[in-house]
Amino acid sequence: MKGFSIREIPKLIASVFIVFLAGSVGNLVTLPQITTWYVTLAKPSWTPPNDWFGPIWSILYVLIGIALFLVWRQGLNRRDVRFAILIFAVQLVLNILWSLVFFGLQSILGGFIIIFVLWIAILANMIAFYVISKPAGYLFIPYIIWVTIASYLNYSVLMLN
Repeated sequence: MKGFSIREIPKLIASVFIVFLAGSVGNLVTLPQITTWYVTLAKPSWTPPNDWFGPIWSILYVLIGIALFLVWRQGLNRRDVRFAILIFAVQLVLNILWSLVFFGLQSILGGFIIIFVLWIAILANMIAFYVISKPAGYLFIPYIIWVTIASYLNYSVLMLN
């Protein structure tokens, strides 16, 4: 990272921690449903194995946490930074909300509606971050790809059930 200072380590750790904390909230409702409700749903043949989701999300959380850090380090005194972090917060809340609706409420349609809005929020976040820090924007590419796959999986599960 250009101009990285050892003094920025707490901010980097906090950025990644925030994302993992949000993911943990979603996991509270998701994990119990994986072996109960979710296993009973009809799913397409291309559905990734359940044990892929944890490692994939962990990698994505690290990447978007680093992206948050790269933008945050530009300074909260900048209006564009504050706006980009607001978009980040919105997409992070939508990410949690998807888990709460899809798994917690067992609403496949509700989950699909939220993941559609989440995808748009991720794209907006990627663009807002890219304007401030190109690497931060690029770090969102795996996230939007995965959420695109998850969106199609959500849609497929909706159609099959």
